[in-house]
Amino acid sequence: MKVLTVVGARPQFIKAAVISPRLRQGVDEVLVHTGQHYDALMSDVFFAELNVPAPNYQLNVGSASHGEQTARMMSGLEPIFMHEAPDVVLLYGDTNSTLSGALVAAKLTIPVAHVEAGLRSFNRAMPEEINRVLTDHVADRLYCPTEGAALQLQQEGIVNGVIRSGDVMDELLLQTRRIPELLPSLQLEPQAYYLVTVHRQENTDDLDRLQGIVGALAALPGPIVWPMHPRTAKRLQEARLMDRLGPSVRRIDPVGYREMITLESQAKGVLTDSGGVQREAAALGVPVYVLRNETEWTDLVDEGRAMLVGADLGRILDAVMRSPMKPRALHLDRRPSEIIVEDLHRHY
Repeated sequence: MKVLTVVGARPQFIKAAVISPRLRQGVDEVLVHTGQHYDALMSDVFFAELNVPAPNYQLNVGSASHGEQTARMMSGLEPIFMHEAPDVVLLYGDTNSTLSGALVAAKLTIPVAHVEAGLRSFNRAMPEEINRVLTDHVADRLYCPTEGAALQLQQEGIVNGVIRSGDVMDELLLQTRRIPELLPSLQLEPQAYYLVTVHRQENTDDLDRLQGIVGALAALPGPIVWPMHPRTAKRLQEARLMDRLGPSVRRIDPVGYREMITLESQAKGVLTDSGGVQREAAALGVPVYVLRNETEWTDLVDEGRAMLVGADLGRILDAVMRSPMKPRALHLDRRPSEIIVEDLHRHY
């Protein structure tokens, strides 16, 4: 069996770090990196740190508008798919790399397997939502991280090939060793700081939302640690908001996976618009405040493990300072990677 895997961004590198080693025990895997995340701090560090197999192909697509980026990926992926002729194309998550792989495979009549299927934020203005929906509707095997995701697919008329696998990211989280020297190096005390990540287009490209988030962070008691995405830093500079963050906000470069998990696990709260970070922090039992009006991880909100706070200054402050959360930590009955790889073996 030959499996062709497409990755391009941080959450996909993390999932591949779990699936690829198990897959390669009995399968010929071809790994393609689209280059959607091309900065060394957003890409190379994860391959090195998590021992993700080196890509067989690098497309080096880089940054562009959604349409141009997706078109470049598709034109780069098509000849690879035709040359490799895989039995199945394996895709992760909801990025433009995911959608590009799904469309090319579908048009070449190559089966598609989608890890993290069925998630919905129900906001079609989000590019990621479009990517999720379209990928699921051309996929042959759909691996759902939650029961709610499987039920959502059923409501959309997708009933064949749906498997409740659990969340691959949880599996890696449980086996990741923390870095004890990290907090002292940043002069931080456990449970005495907030961790922030902001990168989504809906926040970075909307000045009112960005101002609301910056205002809330400046008003929160510090210290606040912000591993800053390069595009977010650029937008803050352009909007002349960087100086408004105040002395309590410590901007640091993007960090590797182990460093991020260490920071998440020891924070007294995490404020994020990232799907992956909110899932990780909630799994660690840390209060999560989602800087969005909706989330694809609806189970976290329903179970009281995360809170939607949007980008309004008052709403954020009220939630963080007056609405303490007591989320519970993660427990896994079975490894999602085992379920996914066993199913791929059975069907392909």
